[in-house]
Amino acid sequence: MPISCRYKVEHGTQFCVTDCPAASPCGVFRYARVEHPEDVPPVDEMAIDVAVLDMNHGWPNLGHDSLVHAVLDQGCDLLPVFRETGLHVRVLSFDVRRSAIIPEPPGGRFSLYLGTGGPGHLDPRRNDGVSVGAQGLTEDARWETPFFSLLDRIQEDDGAALLGVCHTFGVLCRWSGAARPTLRGEEKGGKRSGVLENVLTPEAGIHPWFRRFAEELPDHRHLRVVENRLFDLVPDDATFSGSIVPIGREGDGDGGSGAQPVTMLEFARDRKGVMPRVFGVNHHPEIVDRERQRMILEQKRERGEVTPTFYSERLEALTRNYPDENSDQRLHLTSDYTLLAPLRFHVQRALRTRAEDLGLSVDVHEDRLLEAAGVA
Repeated sequence: MPISCRYKVEHGTQFCVTDCPAASPCGVFRYARVEHPEDVPPVDEMAIDVAVLDMNHGWPNLGHDSLVHAVLDQGCDLLPVFRETGLHVRVLSFDVRRSAIIPEPPGGRFSLYLGTGGPGHLDPRRNDGVSVGAQGLTEDARWETPFFSLLDRIQEDDGAALLGVCHTFGVLCRWSGAARPTLRGEEKGGKRSGVLENVLTPEAGIHPWFRRFAEELPDHRHLRVVENRLFDLVPDDATFSGSIVPIGREGDGDGGSGAQPVTMLEFARDRKGVMPRVFGVNHHPEIVDRERQRMILEQKRERGEVTPTFYSERLEALTRNYPDENSDQRLHLTSDYTLLAPLRFHVQRALRTRAEDLGLSVDVHEDRLLEAAGVA
């Protein structure tokens, strides 16, 4: 079940840098950056708006643009439908932590939210510029309360979805109380970075979506991930309350120990009980095409947008491989199941429901993705 833009498949991974048909002036993709309230564009009933929750606090990174590009890929694959209906997909990127700009809750223009990674401590009050784990970041914590209110609203609305990576995952853990951030000390090797291994939990093995993932893994448990993090998320209890389901843990053991840090949690599921609706991971599934990421990294270095340390760390993460296996193929499989397929599901659902609201007929239904993946 590879989830790839068909234009990348046909023309190569470099194609979408300059030639993407969805992002051309007559294409179906739009983008707006929101750092002030007046930056929010007017509501457009012909736009499928996706809110990106940028948690990077202005720091250089590869993940934000990769998430935006993942939405762009959906526009590419649905290009005929968008053109036929006159609809388009639009990403609004909100500078959450630095500018305290929070998107409106679901029920209006948004039904899909994507949360990025980011630097510093997962508790903004700990980012004083000097504390261990702050990474030199000084942060105003006033964004957190309205952000937690947004998460409450998304959780309560079964028509809304949020997919979060890395820093957003840590914030979801703090919001829900599912796990507490613990700085990785020398006894754990410090920062966890590169192509590494996680393990699926027993709960994942019986999950209607993730059990299909387990079936595709060589041993049905261990998966490859791209990580770049300072913190573990450690549960206080071996069990989780309510709708929270542990999907992944660190790579040691069998995934069933309550003491192991969690790396993937499902907080809510879609109406039919199959696809994760509020879901977070402590890795970077948006970094799916390592060759393309290396090209972007080189461009950022040449433009002076990243420090030598940032460049060397990311380059090492993007070039490390496990011996005697196709790491890229296994990373792509992880990205498919933990980000790209859920993203496609929720984009198609948003497109279908918007078309129905406008009285338009579209040959699109999110359930077909489940059927193609062999999920009943």
